[in-house]
Amino acid sequence: MTALQLHSRTVSAVTTASCVVHVWLVAGNHHGPWLNVMMLAMVAVCLPCAVHLWGGGGESALRQVMGCALAMTALHAVLLLGAPALPGSGALGHSHGGAAAATGAGSFGSDAEGLLAVVVLEITTAFLAATLLARLRSVARTAAVAVP
Repeated sequence: MTALQLHSRTVSAVTTASCVVHVWLVAGNHHGPWLNVMMLAMVAVCLPCAVHLWGGGGESALRQVMGCALAMTALHAVLLLGAPALPGSGALGHSHGGAAAATGAGSFGSDAEGLLAVVVLEITTAFLAATLLARLRSVARTAAVAVP
């Protein structure tokens, strides 16, 4: 396995982990119906890209994963700072106390710590996708220069 394949599979695994956490939250009904629908929509967008990236992927899938991860980072950061949950969520705040445990991060003393773990997971996903995208572009430029 080449370094690029390993990098692509790492992005795929981290993206899949994020999807699994969100499906677990929906299955446990940790949020209201509106947030559950949003989380399932995120999974529907991200999971096909994760599968595509496992097989080697491409720039389009990487850009989509990176964009979704950055959007989720921003949303979770706003929720972490105390913004009220979306209408119909059934709560005034937002928590991911159980999500961090599902990702193997251990037990957290507060909901903010769990939510912060999800933010870190999303930032990691975006970073891995961005660095792989940069590597792929570098390889393409090198190949273009080498062709007479």
